Amino acid sequence: VQLQASGGGLVQAGESLTLSCAASGARFYAIGWFRQAPGKDREVVACISSGGGTTYYVDSVKGRFTVRRDNVEDTVFLQMNNLKPEDTAVYYCAADRALDPLVSGLLYGIDYWGQGTQVTVSS
Repeated sequence: VQLQASGGGLVQAGESLTLSCAASGARFYAIGWFRQAPGKDREVVACISSGGGTTYYVDSVKGRFTVRRDNVEDTVFLQMNNLKPEDTAVYYCAADRALDPLVSGLLYGIDYWGQGTQVTVSS
């Protein structure tokens, strides 16, 4: 499994951004998006099951972020709308054979991690 996140950038508050995670070899893995702001712990943001039928969102992004996957292109997307300055962080995608380890937010034991992509939201 190889994961590569992309799509980060600098936007203004209220704008939208879509992150992509190229997930080679991860078709049967659940995928999670995590973020880490400066001086803070890495936190789970959104997760999606291997088949795409089950999703999870942390409360702070519910109604604003949408996670979906294209299992033909082996890509997982995180659509982020109405971005806020507090969404500023490095965003990572991760893969695990089960959804629960991703949803739990416990970082150890997650099978695979990709490199991060910076999202900066200015006020």
